[in-house]
Amino acid sequence: MNLDRAYENTAFIDGGSSYPARWKSQAEAFRIAQSARARLDQRYGDGRRHLYDLFLPEGAAKGLLVFIHGGYWKAFDKSYWSHLAAGAVAAGWAVAMPMYTLAPEARISAIVQEAAAAVATLADVVDGPIVLTGHSAGGHLSARLAVGDLLPKGVMHRIRRVVPISPVGDLLPMTQLEMNDILKITEDEALTESPVYLPAPRVPVTVWVGGAERPVFVEQAAMLARMWEAPLQIADKRHHFDVIEDMAQGPLLDLLFA
Repeated sequence: MNLDRAYENTAFIDGGSSYPARWKSQAEAFRIAQSARARLDQRYGDGRRHLYDLFLPEGAAKGLLVFIHGGYWKAFDKSYWSHLAAGAVAAGWAVAMPMYTLAPEARISAIVQEAAAAVATLADVVDGPIVLTGHSAGGHLSARLAVGDLLPKGVMHRIRRVVPISPVGDLLPMTQLEMNDILKITEDEALTESPVYLPAPRVPVTVWVGGAERPVFVEQAAMLARMWEAPLQIADKRHHFDVIEDMAQGPLLDLLFA
């Protein structure tokens, strides 16, 4: 099997190359509509990309949903995903979308630390329970934050649920891809930062993946669910790019706050 081809999404999705522009446009429209209750470009650290956007509901927030974006740890930023907050905000939750330093400027182990710093900062900004989620590489990061001592104990006690969406739970295959020229993942780092090789967290986890995704992503999701003895939800007919749409309105949104 050609692993590079196996982990390629755009070429195997009808109109795949059009999705980033579509996301960007929808996200910008949402930010404009929510401008009165949005806190944009807030800092959680000193780095150039240590920023987050926070979207607030009317009235007091029921809690905080943190969405960590994907892009194979080397692409995109928070400005592509704002519209995914619509359902949660309408349901009374605050939604935060942090970004992080991209590879090759940062290794994955450093990106994990940045994601933890973002969540710790946000926990001081919004009271109540916390739900962590993320897509693809962001699915990896949301899962990784659920284990170990990356987050302060007080923050961990507030985590109500973790929902990795189409996550890369096992980083070892990534060491064999051409993109590893950028990611620079070593075997040791893959073992240390792969959720599937770490103890199952004490917080509730549900793994979500599209039924029409590339087989390796279904396998990655299933492996994480199996190793952590967590429920696996397969969204029928959803591929890697539209699987996140159910976060704005649909069964994925319902799961986040179940």
